[in-house]
Amino acid sequence: MPQTVISESNITIENQIYTGDLYARKMHKDGRPYHTFRTATVLVDGDHITFRNCTFENTAGRGEDVGQAIALYIDGDDIRLENCVLRGHQDTLFLAPLPPKEIEKDGFLGPRQFTARTPRTVYFRNCYIEGGVDFIFGGATAVFEDCEFRSNEVGYVFAPNTPQDVPQGMIARNCVFTANPDVPDASCYIARPWREYAAVSLEHCYLGRHIHPDGWGDWNGRGAGGTTRFSETGSYGPGAEGTRPGYVRSTGE
Repeated sequence: MPQTVISESNITIENQIYTGDLYARKMHKDGRPYHTFRTATVLVDGDHITFRNCTFENTAGRGEDVGQAIALYIDGDDIRLENCVLRGHQDTLFLAPLPPKEIEKDGFLGPRQFTARTPRTVYFRNCYIEGGVDFIFGGATAVFEDCEFRSNEVGYVFAPNTPQDVPQGMIARNCVFTANPDVPDASCYIARPWREYAAVSLEHCYLGRHIHPDGWGDWNGRGAGGTTRFSETGSYGPGAEGTRPGYVRSTGE
């Protein structure tokens, strides 16, 4: 289970540091691996909460070694993070709701697997979010303004499962996509869909040398490009150069 659960609503939390080290391949006392959703350092399921100057970290290690390891799991509505730091590797930040159905047995094993798939809205301002594979994922409508997304290994930044009837998924405005020095050039992607109808929009973001010329990926060959809602406006930097897939709406404004 998550190491810290925050269920109170209508509160502000400032200057807190949350650290955990649970990971998907670790064996739970029930005889099964933790899987993804029992690894969270912090689970937030209250509503109308503001975090300021807080740090959320999962120190379990690289995804290729330990699997998924969530630092922050948000399943509350109207959650705001300002000047916060989030660190992990694979699956650093999960933003509920979950998809309606799991693909693999125990895929959603965890504290919220049977809850209603309720639309959520989350807002990030001036935050630093670090990870590797799919390190910001989930079905929420999430706005990121003036944030830094730092890739610390080869992978994907966003992996959304936006519900079909939700008009907007993850939106990055005036953000920067950077990477650690040991991350190879052209080895990372802005996003790939976790389910059909995934939605991500970039607005006037800087894309570093680590972003692949294609920019955007598909869902492990499952062909979700026919339903994805990916768009890119006014990107700049070395990672903005290239030819995007045909399913990405792109302008240079």
